[in-house]
Amino acid sequence: MADNQIFEAVDQFIDGLFGSEDQALIRLRQRAAEAGLPHIEVSAGQGKLLYLLAKLIGARRILEIGTLGGYSGVWLGRALQADGELVTLELDPAYAAFARTSFNEAGIGSQTLILPGPALASLASLTGPFDLVFLDANKDEYPEYLAEAARLLRPGGLLLADNVVRKGAVLDPLADDPLAKGAARFLAELSAHPQFEAIVLQQVGLKGHDGLALAIRR
Repeated sequence: MADNQIFEAVDQFIDGLFGSEDQALIRLRQRAAEAGLPHIEVSAGQGKLLYLLAKLIGARRILEIGTLGGYSGVWLGRALQADGELVTLELDPAYAAFARTSFNEAGIGSQTLILPGPALASLASLTGPFDLVFLDANKDEYPEYLAEAARLLRPGGLLLADNVVRKGAVLDPLADDPLAKGAARFLAELSAHPQFEAIVLQQVGLKGHDGLALAIRR
């Protein structure tokens, strides 16, 4: 068995034990496939990790940048305290409408606020504090999102940023790869940022070779 097949098999094994999806999440993925949404959402195991991290810090207010169909938002929203709120930003109004249905079907519709349009414009209108910020949108703007996360997170709040390894492309980004260049710049700025303590976890498996950045706001 090739290495990538082993990694995928282990991911499926872990997801079966710890990241099992309920009917709402299964239905969400089915709807997304039928609607032709890009298959770029987090895996079930990654969703469970987001959920646990949010639970560990007792999150009452979560900001997500990049809603897509709402899959990661469901995991995050279900981790909220009873009086909590998920604010999620989505550029595409069709995806935002799709996610609204996803949140309602998952039972967290009353706790979610979806803001359609360019993320940086929406971010400028927000005030903190947030307990957790999750970045999973266009990587070329990750450095700008980092500045907003530093403004909006409470001390001790958690910043998570997905897709920051990009199959190793961050080591030497090509001139015509703005996503890898953005991720590399984000990691460089995060590592030197005086308001964050951070690390990056490499990931392999169902989502290929990528990584998740984790940072605590000082």
